[in-house]
Amino acid sequence: MMASLTEQKCVPCEGGVDPMSESEIDAQKAQIPDWQIIKEGENARLQRKFTFPDFVQAMAFTQSVGEAAEANGHHPLICLTWGEATVTWWTHAIDGLHQNDFIMAAKTDALV
Repeated sequence: MMASLTEQKCVPCEGGVDPMSESEIDAQKAQIPDWQIIKEGENARLQRKFTFPDFVQAMAFTQSVGEAAEANGHHPLICLTWGEATVTWWTHAIDGLHQNDFIMAAKTDALV
């Protein structure tokens, strides 16, 4: 049986591979249902807005996401404002989605 996304480790992606296809994205998306697929031009990204009762808790969450990102060598775009943190994952080296993005989205969910 395959490990859940939160149990998987990111593998370095230095480019040289194609971004995930729409069918691959659809298959992985089922494991992170609260995330949206957004497009930046033609390139897919994973994005989710998290809400919190105040700025302090939103900031603490972003710190936790940053620590997880650093530990896994894969870093998101995080937008922080009062009571909200929006996290966007994609693999910069391929300007699209890779398995790592789904792993980190699931790990991000586990931090809430």
